[in-house]
Amino acid sequence: MDAASITRLFCLAAIWGASFLFMRVSVPAFGPVALIMFRVGIAALFLWIASRFVKQPLQLGRLWKYFLTIGVLNSALPFILFAYAAQSLPASLLAILNATSPLFGAAIGALWMRTPLTGAVALGLACGLSGVGVLVGHKLAFNGAGEWPAIAAGLLAPLSYSVASLYTKARPGLATPFANAHGSMWMATLVVLPLILLAPIRAAPDAGDWAAVSLLGVICTGAAYLLYFRLIDDVGPTRALSVTFLIPVFGVLWGAIFLDEAVGWYTLLGGALILTGIAITAGILGPRRQAA
Repeated sequence: MDAASITRLFCLAAIWGASFLFMRVSVPAFGPVALIMFRVGIAALFLWIASRFVKQPLQLGRLWKYFLTIGVLNSALPFILFAYAAQSLPASLLAILNATSPLFGAAIGALWMRTPLTGAVALGLACGLSGVGVLVGHKLAFNGAGEWPAIAAGLLAPLSYSVASLYTKARPGLATPFANAHGSMWMATLVVLPLILLAPIRAAPDAGDWAAVSLLGVICTGAAYLLYFRLIDDVGPTRALSVTFLIPVFGVLWGAIFLDEAVGWYTLLGGALILTGIAITAGILGPRRQAA
């Protein structure tokens, strides 16, 4: 990986790590549903403008069911779950829970796709789950059982990401990565828009709230997707996914700097166990897998 790709990788991790910061800042005024409606709507408009420059056809009419599934599983549902959790959980914890998506993917692959569960994958899952146990156990012990709904939402969101990933992998070449992002954002917007009738904006957002949701939509969603796709083109999907290991680092860093969130031993230990579990599951740590 050359210097330019490494720079893009760190920029992407910093941007996605900041998304939890912006959700924590803006969700009290907007509420979870309205916040995500603006997030995906702004991102969809941004990607539409970008598509005019890169001349990428969307083919929404032919692939609308596919884009609808991706839009729900990879954007609308997990975004709302994280926004709900952001009402009470710190940004640092949300960023670490987000990193569990590869662990869920390995578990679902073994249970649903009948992928053989090797000893290394089992060890990685056990290590990752123990990290989740450290984080969740300490949070519940400190704040009581009232945190269960938020923690459950914070774990269901990466589960949804992993299901979306398996769905797209089962349909290779159906759409370009850019079309996946563009089409799914419009479908996510259409799905979330009617929900605003059930959960309207809570209060009058101030300038800071609008700035946060604008950055969340344009930078953390629209621009981040473009940067991610550039990484995939340059270094391949496997190396591009190494951003998973960096997002929690930046999420914890931004939470500590801008929100004065405490970084205790449980955050460091739980995060380290989860990242180690991901590395083992992905074959980065331990014996290398033999090529088939």
